[in-house]
Order: sequence, then structure tokens, then C-alpha cells
Amino acid sequence: MSGTGVLALRLAGPLQSWGASSRFTRRTTESAPTKSGVVGLLAAAAGIERGDDMRLAPLAGLRFGVRVDQPGTRVRDFHTAHHGVTGTSMPLSERIYLADAVFVAALEGDHNLLTTLHNALRTPAYPPYLGRRSCPPTEPVGLGLHEDTRLEDVLTRVPWQASAWYRRRHPTPRTLTVLRETAPGESVAAADVLRDQPVSFDAAHRRHTLRTIATTTVPTPAPVPAGGSPQGTHDPFAALAALEDDSA
Repeated sequence: MSGTGVLALRLAGPLQSWGASSRFTRRTTESAPTKSGVVGLLAAAAGIERGDDMRLAPLAGLRFGVRVDQPGTRVRDFHTAHHGVTGTSMPLSERIYLADAVFVAALEGDHNLLTTLHNALRTPAYPPYLGRRSCPPTEPVGLGLHEDTRLEDVLTRVPWQASAWYRRRHPTPRTLTVLRETAPGESVAAADVLRDQPVSFDAAHRRHTLRTIATTTVPTPAPVPAGGSPQGTHDPFAALAALEDDSA
């Protein structure tokens, strides 16, 4: 018998971009990862093709939440492009990114499904990216699979994932912001609504419906151990910190 569980993810990279209402030549980003973007990341890792709405549906049915561990900075870029067939110049487009942001995302639902997704992240069929293909993660995305727990509990107790350089330069906040889907039957007076519930990723007819988001806070947990992340990868900003120490 399959129980429920929560899959935790660490979403960190030089650039991220999580669009929910981008149109035409201006491609914006939300201030935190979207459900459609994270579900797309997991679907890619699991090898689910864009037009396979039947395999997408169980992933879209997972309950989603995200914690803002390091908010990052908005940056703007201009893109030029040419038509792949005719070579005609395309309109200049403006794209907004989040630079140096770190988030903890969590998905709650069927434990067997989450186990499959957790394994897929270790050997992904397609490389994961943070909202756009030009935004690869700096570290392995999977933070762990938790059994018989709730999304709220995982987002409360997972260690603070902010980068070491960020923790050195900024005082530890008292609380972290959490954006999560409301639970069935939960009444939230100040909830927001976003067209971010994926129905189809088919390039010919992408479809999203509305989902309800509650904004809460949790006490900032202890950070990851000194010396790096749980994956043990290096901090690419450590060299810059050493240069700053030498020049002081």
C-alpha cells in the first residue's frame, strides 16, 4: 500500500526565471518558482514528453509549496534572434531573471510517485533547468524524500539553504517566506490566485488553470553545515571571498 510523502528540492543557480504570464516580447519572472515550472523540471527528469498529458496529470496533482531562502536580485537581458528557416531577424525581446536566488520547493502526494521522481532526478532523462533552458542548477536538485509527513512540516524543518557567501554578508532573518498551495478544505482569507496549475505542456496548446496560494512564514532553521551543501559541492564564490580578505 502506498502512503503519502514529500519530495524536497533545492533550486539554486546563477540565473532562474519562472514565468507565469509572459507574453510577446517581454518575458518576466515570478519572485519564486512556479508549480508549472517545477512540475516541468520533474517531468523532464522522468522522461515525460511534452504532449503526454496522461503521464503529466499525476505530477500536476501533487500539492506544491516553496520557501524563499535567498531571494536573489532581478536582472534584465535583451535577446536578439533569427528565424531558423528564413534567417529573418526576430523582434528584440526583453527577459527578466532572478540572479543568485535559492529556494526550497516541496511536493506532497503519493509516496510511490515521489520515489520515482526522486530516482529520476539522480539519472534524469533530460537535464533539469530552472525555468528556462539557459538556467541550469548549480547543484543536484534533490534534497530528500520524506515519508508520512506534510508539506508544511518539511518546509519548516529543512535546513536553511542560503549560500555561504550570502550568510556571511547578510544577518540571519528571523523568518522565511513560504508560498504554498492551500490544503483541501483549508480556508485562507488572504490567499492569492495564479494561473499556474499545469494541464498540458503540448507546444501546440499549452494550458494552465488557476491555483490558490497562501503566503505564510516559518522560523529560519539552522543553515546547512559549514563547508557546503548536503551534496558536498564547492562554493564558487569562495575564491572571491578570499580575494576580499586579502584586500582588507
